[in-house]
Amino acid sequence: MQSQPTTAHRWQFSTSVLLPVVLTMVVTAAAVLGFTLWSTANIDERALERQTRMVAHVLSAQRQQISHDQESVAIWDDALLATKLAPDLDWVDTNLGVWMYDFFGHNRSVVLDAGNQPIYLMENGAAAPLDHYGQVADAVGPLAMRLRQLIAAGGMTRYNQGRDSAPPATAEFVVVDGMPAVVSVIPIVSDSRQLLQEPGSEPLLADILFLDRAFAERLSDEYLFENARFSLTESSDPGKAIYPLLNSAGRFIAFFEWTRDRPGQTLLRHTAPAFGFAFLIAVIVVFLLLHQLRRSSSALEAGRIHAEYQAAHDRLTGLPNRSSFDARLAQTLTERQTAGAYLSLLMLDLDRFKQINDTLGHQAGDDLIRCVGQRLRATVGDDMLIARLGGDEFGILSVSRERQIDAIALSSRIIDSIGQAFELNHFKAFVGVSIGIVHATGGGAEPHELIRKADIALYEAKSAGRNRAVVYQEHMNELLQLQHTIEAELRDALKQTDQLSVVFQPLVDQQSRRVAGAEALARWHHPKFGQISPARFIPVAESTGLIEVLGEFVLRRACELGAKSPGRDIAVNISPTQLRNPKFAMLVFEVLRQTGMRPTDLELEITESILLDDEHISAQNLRTLRASGIHIALDDFGTGYSSLSYLKRYPVDRIKIDRSFVNQLEPGHVSVAITQAIVTLAHAMDIRVTAEGVETTEQADMLGAMGCNTLQGFLFSAAVLPAKIEEIFADPANALDRKGRTEAA
Repeated sequence: MQSQPTTAHRWQFSTSVLLPVVLTMVVTAAAVLGFTLWSTANIDERALERQTRMVAHVLSAQRQQISHDQESVAIWDDALLATKLAPDLDWVDTNLGVWMYDFFGHNRSVVLDAGNQPIYLMENGAAAPLDHYGQVADAVGPLAMRLRQLIAAGGMTRYNQGRDSAPPATAEFVVVDGMPAVVSVIPIVSDSRQLLQEPGSEPLLADILFLDRAFAERLSDEYLFENARFSLTESSDPGKAIYPLLNSAGRFIAFFEWTRDRPGQTLLRHTAPAFGFAFLIAVIVVFLLLHQLRRSSSALEAGRIHAEYQAAHDRLTGLPNRSSFDARLAQTLTERQTAGAYLSLLMLDLDRFKQINDTLGHQAGDDLIRCVGQRLRATVGDDMLIARLGGDEFGILSVSRERQIDAIALSSRIIDSIGQAFELNHFKAFVGVSIGIVHATGGGAEPHELIRKADIALYEAKSAGRNRAVVYQEHMNELLQLQHTIEAELRDALKQTDQLSVVFQPLVDQQSRRVAGAEALARWHHPKFGQISPARFIPVAESTGLIEVLGEFVLRRACELGAKSPGRDIAVNISPTQLRNPKFAMLVFEVLRQTGMRPTDLELEITESILLDDEHISAQNLRTLRASGIHIALDDFGTGYSSLSYLKRYPVDRIKIDRSFVNQLEPGHVSVAITQAIVTLAHAMDIRVTAEGVETTEQADMLGAMGCNTLQGFLFSAAVLPAKIEEIFADPANALDRKGRTEAA
């Protein structure tokens, strides 16, 4: 008689046959779901781009259309007679004012005499008192003056000679009485060209079309912009698409908002029932398979044991994990058997591990962690507890009843071992390790305090240059407390108005040696501690989240200077934290609108680490800012990853060569070749180059010979106060040309 299959055999069959089926279904479902979500998001993004282009075209056409509307009444002998030669305001009211309102929907019509004074005013289809002109004078007056200048320069000649079918006109987007509008001004002339006028004496017809709800609804009906509206402030609704409306001078006027068309999500909603049904079927199948697995009690026991092991050990290295390490440390410190024993705790953190992950991939990173665990076992031996605490962090616990181990000598062996090359996917990878050490005795220490001190020592090892070991000393705790003090004082300083300030270091055109702009730099003068270096408080602001408030403060001061000095490049440093904020681009636009600075004069400096950030929010912010005319500069180029592939993925307008290269510029030094290569590659990609840290004439001359566009450093000027940089800008030696840039730029 054939024996029944054992429990072990049934479990082996279940895991070898059923488990691969389950995994295959899960992986397939995940792949289908991931591809579907990616496709719908991509479709929605393309739809938004098409709608944005349509909005730009429609608004530009509307600015031209209002002038065409005016031509129907402004080019008319009768209109010229009624407004100038034989004034008849009743005729004007009927044929100009009411007509423009009824037929074209213009909200305001104004007729100006030769002195630009109002002789007739229409408001919403009815004649209005002339003293109401003051409500729209700020919008109409500049355009009227601009048109007078065109006429004085011979702008009417082509029309009077019959070569143009219409006289010149001026139109612009403006804000009128707190509401965005289109204003157009056109001269009233003879259609027969028999009633000649002295140039400059022509009466003018000005019309205002408010970009109000009615206008937005008309755009919604004609161009299918759902829930369209104009607003002076940005919307916080993530379902809204936003287009910043700028005037011809590049200044912000308003936001045009509409509900985004999301064809991808619509498609997803329609296909969701099918996906749900398929998922339900998959769940049923998985349930049946799991039910089969549960029939084996021995398999459940084996799974429980395995789960306990997995919970206590790291998957990659097989070493105990953090929870096991913490439990073992607490047990060692409290057990009676280890009372009075010598304890040494080593906290390890790999150096340059992130670069391996970024360049060779996460699989290579996993292989590296696994190899590091093996080397630690081989170096330390079996007498000490080794654990992987998470990521690229490891912990080592040594307990000795006789004497304290030589932790420095052990750390030296570990550093030498980890420093040897790792073979990963046919590549040789090199990493280092930083180690923090703390000593204690059993029964006389608290686990969390011991780990905290080891972490402080590890932080000091990292700060001291990495790839070294540091034993905890009490003064290290004082340094950490100093960091907390700086954080608290910085929070208070951000609420005050007399501690933080912004200074500006000039940016000098290499060819003409004229000042082309300036870089904004934060300064902190504490009432008790005096001047605090940015190298100390900027990292604290980054790690505590205060950098967003501090960054907005610097940006606002820089834009205030930029508004006073149009045509000058004003550079502002931006942190990765700011760029990851989905509202950052809108914040920049709002600051530009409030200060009046032109977007094309603003340059935002980012670091190379941002280019490694694959977050959609950071990339979208960069594209939005650059699309509005704001320039993007890559700071400290050459000190980080410096990959040209990132420059292709996220195009920038300028790179800044780090001062570490500039300081070493001398004939025959390798920095000369590196710097020349950077400049050549940048120019090949149509990217401008700035060299910072220029301190000698020789450095400036060498950089000029290499083709550097802009120079910055103490050779020209240290950072100065806003009043001083305005004096520098105003110096005739730094004059702007007619295009709004330095003459040599």
